[in-house]
Amino acid sequence: MKRDVTLFDSWTHPGGKLREQGAASLSDKELLAIIISPGIKDKPAEAIAEEVLEKFGSLEGLANQPLEKLLEIKGLSDRKIIRIAAAYELALRLADRKGKSTDEEKDQTY
Repeated sequence: MKRDVTLFDSWTHPGGKLREQGAASLSDKELLAIIISPGIKDKPAEAIAEEVLEKFGSLEGLANQPLEKLLEIKGLSDRKIIRIAAAYELALRLADRKGKSTDEEKDQTY
């Protein structure tokens, strides 16, 4: 079955953009919106993500917050906060493994 590429050109949700253009093309807000989607009535995930980033200033600012602090934002449930924490932990582990891999490569070249 052949897909009509123009079907995906009209995506307005960040997930569609990721599918079309790759994750690197998304902003922090769009990536966060994918993690916390769906939104709630009258407040889409993108608006919740924007509020989170405005409140904490950046992803780094968000990462340094206790999980309870995130409950202050309308639209963030325990489930969504747990997803954010899990995604952050995955990023930390990946960065740690990448750092160890780079150190091992340096050791082998000397």
